[in-house]
Amino acid sequence: MHLFLFSMVVVIYTLAMAGNTAMVFLIWADARLHTPMYFLLSQLSFLDIFFTSVTVPKMIAGFLFGWTSISFVGCGAQMFFFMFLGAAECLLLALMAYDRYVAICNPLRYPSLMSRQTCLLMVATSWLGGSINASIQTALTLQFPYCGSRRIAHFFCEVPSLLRLACADTAAYERVLFVTGVVVLLVPIAFITTSYALILAAVLGMHSVEGRQKALATCSSHLTVVNLFYGPLVYTYMLPASYHSPGQDDVVSIFYTVLTPMLNPVIYSLRNKEVTGAMKKVIGKCGVGRTA
Repeated sequence: MHLFLFSMVVVIYTLAMAGNTAMVFLIWADARLHTPMYFLLSQLSFLDIFFTSVTVPKMIAGFLFGWTSISFVGCGAQMFFFMFLGAAECLLLALMAYDRYVAICNPLRYPSLMSRQTCLLMVATSWLGGSINASIQTALTLQFPYCGSRRIAHFFCEVPSLLRLACADTAAYERVLFVTGVVVLLVPIAFITTSYALILAAVLGMHSVEGRQKALATCSSHLTVVNLFYGPLVYTYMLPASYHSPGQDDVVSIFYTVLTPMLNPVIYSLRNKEVTGAMKKVIGKCGVGRTA
């Protein structure tokens, strides 16, 4: 069973790394993809590369060699980077919705509203927000005394699984965790929902069928990624502890730490002619190079 799980996780992790690395390379290599939307998409793939690497290599080593222990410092570091990259991705996905809103609802002002400086500010905001969230959550979680069992019923150090081991009253901190969940999860979800409500109104008002289809295609990819990422996180961090069980938490966590990073480049490339065109162009160049 361990060998089967090891094989599955290695395959999915390899596909996630290869897909996201390829996405970053394609956007960097093809001048046609040097636009704000694809710049933000490259940052999403960049985050996914590190986000999945925070937990999965350790899990693979556990399956293969039985290395299931982790130091207190290592646990804190894993928790910090997981929350840092996860929150940064939440904020970036919300800002990507704003990019789609401007492109569809204010196309004439798009170059000025989504300038290079604005894109860099968006990325910096997501990274800064993620680091602040992770610093607060990690510091508060590690200050509890852990004087009982040191066995984490999870495959990595995540806040809810550690709180179960604390031999102190964590009710006040769980309320703080809920508030930060509202800021990091529910506020961006509300922002995304508002953006897409305005986009839908604009799309329904379009006279061009081709324009409608193109707008819906780019928006549907982003919405799919948003649902895959936000849904499991809302379950993990917003629902009370009584609704959780270790087995359910493992399944949900595997979904957004392993499966979602693998699916993101696939979702964005399948219905995107510009990405598939860039991919064919690069493959064609490689073929010509080998022939020569």
